[in-house]
This record gives sequence, C-alpha cells and structure tokens, in this order.
Amino acid sequence: MKSQKILNDPVYGFITIPSELIFTIIDHPYFQRLRRIKQLGLTDFVYPGALHTRFHHAIGAMHLMSITLDNLRNKGTEITDEEYEAALIAILLHDIGHGPFSHALEYSLLKGVPHEELSLLTIELFNQEFGGKLDLTLRIFKNQYERKFFHQLVSSQLDIDRLDYLQRDCFFTGVSEGTIGADRIIKMMDVKNDQVVIEEKGIYSIENFLSARRLMYWQVYLHKTTVSAEKMLIKLIERARFLRQSGTSFTITEEFDFLLSQNLSLSDFQTNPDYLRLFLEMDDLDIWGAIKLWKNHPDYVLRNISQMFLTRNLFKISLTNEAFKPEEIALLKEKTISKLGIPPQDLTYFFSHGAVSNYGYLAKDRINILTKKGEVIDVAQAADLPNIKVMSKIVEKHYVCKAKSLNLDY
Repeated sequence: MKSQKILNDPVYGFITIPSELIFTIIDHPYFQRLRRIKQLGLTDFVYPGALHTRFHHAIGAMHLMSITLDNLRNKGTEITDEEYEAALIAILLHDIGHGPFSHALEYSLLKGVPHEELSLLTIELFNQEFGGKLDLTLRIFKNQYERKFFHQLVSSQLDIDRLDYLQRDCFFTGVSEGTIGADRIIKMMDVKNDQVVIEEKGIYSIENFLSARRLMYWQVYLHKTTVSAEKMLIKLIERARFLRQSGTSFTITEEFDFLLSQNLSLSDFQTNPDYLRLFLEMDDLDIWGAIKLWKNHPDYVLRNISQMFLTRNLFKISLTNEAFKPEEIALLKEKTISKLGIPPQDLTYFFSHGAVSNYGYLAKDRINILTKKGEVIDVAQAADLPNIKVMSKIVEKHYVCKAKSLNLDY
C-alpha cells in the first residue's frame, strides 16, 4: 500500500485506511469528486464554517464503522475479515451518488432520481471495475445479506451515517446542541437475534441523540435562510433547463449542459452507464462556474438569481406553524408581481411556498433496547422516556419565500 495511509480528521484525529482495496476506492476519481461537494450545500450562508465536504463525511463514517465493528467483535459477535471490509466499503460509498448541492438539487437537476439509487448504481459500477470484489458490499447495501445487522449499521434510524454527520455538522457549524456522544452510543451497541441493540444503560444517550438530531434539523438543515437559498437554486436550475430546452446555448461544462438539455429518469441511468459516468463527473463547481457566467446573462431571471447568489441577497422567507390560506398566497403573489414589475408567468421563479417537516423518531423503524433481563424492546416503550413518544410526532412548518427586488435593466 502507498505510504499515505493515514488521514488527519479534525473531528476524530488520525484515521487509518485499513486495506489496499479501500485505498484504491478512495483514490478513484468518482470518490475524489466528493471533495468538491459540500456536505451541507448552501448552509454556509448561515453558518460560515459549514464548508466540510461529502469526502470528510464518508471517511469519518468509515472510521466510526471500524470502531463499531471492533467493539462488536470484543463483545463476542463473530465478524470475518471479509465482512469487516465489506461493511467499511458500504458506509464509505453510501453517499457516492450525491450530485452537486446534494439534497437541494436532487429533484431538479435530475427529476425524481434519488441519490440512494445512484449510489447503488455507482457501487455496481465499482464492483465491475474491481472484478467482483464488492459483491458482499452490494448485498449489505441492498439488505440482501443474511446477517441483517450489517445493513442496519449502514442504513437505519441509528446508523453510522447519522452518528458521523451529526458530530461533524455540529463541529463545523458550531451548533453545540447537536452534540451526541457517539463514542458512548457505539460502546453500548451489541447484536442480539441478528439485530443491532443498545444496552439499557445507554438509553439516555439515545434520547440525547434523537433530541440532538431534531434540534439540528430546525437549527441547521431546515434553517429558514438555508431553505430560502435552496429554493433560489432550484428556481435557477429550472430556468436554465427551460432556456436550454428552448434552444438557448450556454457556456458551461459539458456534463452540466447535457443534464440541462435532457430529462433523465432512473431507468435511463439503469440502462445506460454512460449517463451515470457523466453525472459522476459533476460537482458543486459546475454550478458555481455557471452562476458566475450567468450573472451577466441577457435573460433577466438567470441574471438576477445569479447576482443574488454572488452577493448573498437571498429571497425573503416567512416560516409559520400554520398553513397559509389560499387567499393569503394569492395576495402575496399579486404584491410580489407588482413590486418586482414582472410578467405573471415569471412569478414562479421569484416566489415559492410549501412546507418543511421534521420528526425525531419513526416507530416503524425501531431502535431496539436490550434490557438487563435480556429482553429487546422499542426505545419508545421505555417507561421513563416520554420525550421519545413526543418526538415520534411529525412537525410541519409552512413557508413563503420571495425576491425582495430585481435588476430589470441591462
């Protein structure tokens, strides 16, 4: 193996890359591209330190997985070296299918193509490149491996993905409410009847974890300024796609141009690997490069939204617990058209409304507690944890966001 097999991570310190295969995967251009995709998209408009990347997160999650598997081995769970490496690769590649700006553009740059499906297709692509060495990783990722607890560690309500991103996002944003004590949670993990369980003495760490995740959603992931910036970006891409498909040509990267000119579906990616390879060439820089070029574009929608991004002149947003009445929305639309001086058909690019929702705990995807008597119960049934019952309720907030002013001169 090459000598650079240790990475210094700001959250965990030194992380060792444990095998030649994992090193080769990390070295792959499709994985290296994660360095150019920010973990939290546009959140640095609110928290300036939130500049960490999907690359940071993937490496950190792999590190936590190795600690978790070592801990389970110490408690008597048999894990072969093949399973160990496969689980590490599954968590390392769980986000490989994310595109530029991740969740913000997941359903506008590509219509209804979830990143999980693209991650799966990319792992299959890697498996072909590496001569079938990722067969077990694929089975774990798709929950087709008979030892189900491996998949739970990769994807569940208490998976390694969440343990890393909560700690990492908390660290880089400075939002201390997100602190979760992942070390203790991992120490309390065990396997019973092929399910991940938490020892009863770790129950308050789980309550804190669920509470911290809920707070991070409202304070960071669904912060109203972030929601506003994401809506602007979605509108910008919608306008660019409309213009591109109406015959306008842009000076942008070849990959971005192709995705704007097409309306690719999941089946397109499944049947044509070239589309996937093209998508895996894209990162945040494709979008930022376009925004810098579009700030002087003749199209006033493209020009204005691009200028707004570059000067952080974001849409004004109102967030409320109650849904807006149809007549309120109609009035706000009229006022916005009048204030901005735009034709009604273009309002959609400068005005949006909808809802964001957040939950602490979903009972259908249980977190299991192993009691001192050896019973396995759902964390929400633990007698003295009323908070978790409350957190099972989905909370919805409603928003309206609109441009404050436009530069209609050119």
